[in-house]
Amino acid sequence: MTRFVHVAVLLVASLTSLVLATGASASSDTPGVRSWPAPAGEAVSEQYELQLNGTAVPVYACRVSAVPLNQVWPGYQRPLDQTELAGFAYWEMEQPVQIEIQSRQAVQSVVVRPIALGIQPVIDGNRISFTLDRPAQLVVEVNGPHGALHLFADPPEQGAPAEGAPGVRYFGPGVHRPGKIELQNNETVYLAGGAVVYGCIHASGAEHIRIAGRGVLDVSTFERGQGGGAIRLTNCQDVTIEGIVMRDPDVWCCSLFGCNQVTISRVKLVGLWRYNADGIDVCNSQNVDVSDSFVRAFDDALVVKGLQPGTRDSRPVQHVTFRRCVIWCDWGRAMEIGAETCAPEIAHVTFADCDIVRTTHIAMDIQHGDRADIHDIRFERIRVEIDDQNPQPRMQQQRDEKYPAEAHQGHCPALMVIVIHKTPYSRDETQGNVRDVLFRDITVLSTLEPPSSFRGFDAEHSVAGVTIENLRFNDRVIQDAAAARLTIGPHVSQVTFSAAAAANDAQP
Repeated sequence: MTRFVHVAVLLVASLTSLVLATGASASSDTPGVRSWPAPAGEAVSEQYELQLNGTAVPVYACRVSAVPLNQVWPGYQRPLDQTELAGFAYWEMEQPVQIEIQSRQAVQSVVVRPIALGIQPVIDGNRISFTLDRPAQLVVEVNGPHGALHLFADPPEQGAPAEGAPGVRYFGPGVHRPGKIELQNNETVYLAGGAVVYGCIHASGAEHIRIAGRGVLDVSTFERGQGGGAIRLTNCQDVTIEGIVMRDPDVWCCSLFGCNQVTISRVKLVGLWRYNADGIDVCNSQNVDVSDSFVRAFDDALVVKGLQPGTRDSRPVQHVTFRRCVIWCDWGRAMEIGAETCAPEIAHVTFADCDIVRTTHIAMDIQHGDRADIHDIRFERIRVEIDDQNPQPRMQQQRDEKYPAEAHQGHCPALMVIVIHKTPYSRDETQGNVRDVLFRDITVLSTLEPPSSFRGFDAEHSVAGVTIENLRFNDRVIQDAAAARLTIGPHVSQVTFSAAAAANDAQP
């Protein structure tokens, strides 16, 4: 985004629902809680006021998508009338915390997601309260999904480096504008709580690198394609990314290309509103573990890909795990393999113990457009929440097109999709196969029953060996394709249902 547009965004925000922080809106000595003041001059939300154990904590502003209307990058920025302002707050906790939220709008209803946490808020006028007994990533929806409040509670941080330590680029509390940061071997970038860093982090061919902290990495000052997202790592090894908030990336937010041995934990991705803004993309990489994180993406949220150009397409995707994540997908697919699958193999990929609190297109998806041999894929203990009224995702055909009012309701996203087909992103001349896919302990929490579909390409490029164990629509166990609303298309074989799952593996 140009500086002019960036200033305009902040001006519009300040005129509608923002106030500037004074730097004295939070305390770090609340019993059982550690929080940090928002930096002076940083825009914070007027929609909500937040207290933890009776002490005020700042609610930061973020811009999110208001309607599921997307374009393949057309050469101009997404108009702001397709977006809205939301809020987020973060803190550390080591004992139960009493949360009190004061809403500036009249409160008719409140939902705290993920629903599986079982949090039932108390509403007293415009005051909302509940107890959080452990660290978690939450969304509080007041009168529906618009203008949501995102709450990020972490355990106390371990291993924070000292300011001035060798090999550490340290950003303390306050606003920083370093621009693009290039990490080298054995370096750490640390964003302390209360820091807002306007920039992005890249590394190429680096080893033993770390990006950590509790602060905010904001990419809003970059035009699309100029920042490369919040974090972009290429050909890196032995990487740790933990704790930080990533806001307003210009493209895919956190992406790995040809990397090995990467651990991503407790990151929070929010404020993804621009066209095609993915969450976490793992491309031609191996031994990647993503855990305990929150992703609200405009486009696809948790993604595994195989990509040309260059030599990337010669590297497989192997041993990738996403676990204990909370996902909100405004337009695309919540968990996806594809659509680009340029790799010899995509194997041993697991999505486990995750909550999809909102999605539009598809909850769990293998979209196979290239040559990879895709096998040993597991979706386990996935909870999918679907509202009775869900907006329909659409592709924008003209620059001035508006999202139609009739598309705001009546849509139900798909649950499970496996398809082998050519896509606009396909680069390989031949197609691959999909085999040995497990959907285990999948629970849909909704009055709606989402459809699913499996389809191969031809006799040589097929889908084989899909096992569905303990699929539930609310409390009802689904035991066959008809009850699952599953369409089994051509070139698909060995699809089996089991009413009760086998003994669960140990928690990942």
